[in-house]
Amino acid sequence: MDDLTGFQRDLLVVTAGLEEPNGLDIKEELEQYYESDINHGRLYPNLDTLVEKGLIEKGQRDERTNEYGVTPRGDRELRARRKWENRYVRDAVAELDDDHLLLAN
Repeated sequence: MDDLTGFQRDLLVVTAGLEEPNGLDIKEELEQYYESDINHGRLYPNLDTLVEKGLIEKGQRDERTNEYGVTPRGDRELRARRKWENRYVRDAVAELDDDHLLLAN
């Protein structure tokens, strides 16, 4: 996971959060998050990279549409990343909560 770009990590997260998404489903979710358009030339090569790395799998829904899913390895990587992030975010959130309590009093 440490060799992924931020965009690739976001692709993995969105793919994990949607049920059998196709590329357009993933694209729409990320466009809402980024508040900007994502072109196909950026989306599909990065999805293919995640497939090559064994983090997501690509299947065919019909003749024109692929669907994606997170592999067990991708799920393990996401869980490990979340655990690592929580170590730092938990402390930052606790500090923010302490600051809010001080300001409220």
